[in-house]
Amino acid sequence: MARYSLTFTSVTPTAFADTTNLTSSNYGFLLQGGNTTMQIKISEIFAGGEAASSSSPSIMVLARDSTVGATVTAGATRSALLDATGTAPGTTAVTGNSATTNPQRSATLHLLHLSFNAYGGLVRWFARPGEEINQIGNAVNAGETSFSAYTGGTPGAMSGHCLYELV
Repeated sequence: MARYSLTFTSVTPTAFADTTNLTSSNYGFLLQGGNTTMQIKISEIFAGGEAASSSSPSIMVLARDSTVGATVTAGATRSALLDATGTAPGTTAVTGNSATTNPQRSATLHLLHLSFNAYGGLVRWFARPGEEINQIGNAVNAGETSFSAYTGGTPGAMSGHCLYELV
């Protein structure tokens, strides 16, 4: 069982409606299984604001995707083992915030709404043991989640992380 930290740095999200193509570098991250049987458990999401304006309400959503990313690149994200003595498995999760085909957030599979003012604000969600958010595989509706801004806000720059485990 390998535990990872997926970070995103100085991303200014664009607010997207559900089932709309996200655009490269304008969402926090996507997390996709590395194969059809990979199980991932998400245990924490954190975002800290870096906006230059005093009014940057950011409606951030962690949701399953109804269209998954293809040819994903890291962009402003990094994924690293939490245990410095650990060994990565042969197949790792796919992470990034840029792709040739970007994801579309599902209209019905929102998992978390984490709203905050990105002008110096922060938001953190963490799961109790056994209550982590699970995803399996790498297909639509179950194998990929993304962290992106929802319509109705004016999101500002932010950085943050997602802690996850490959099971």
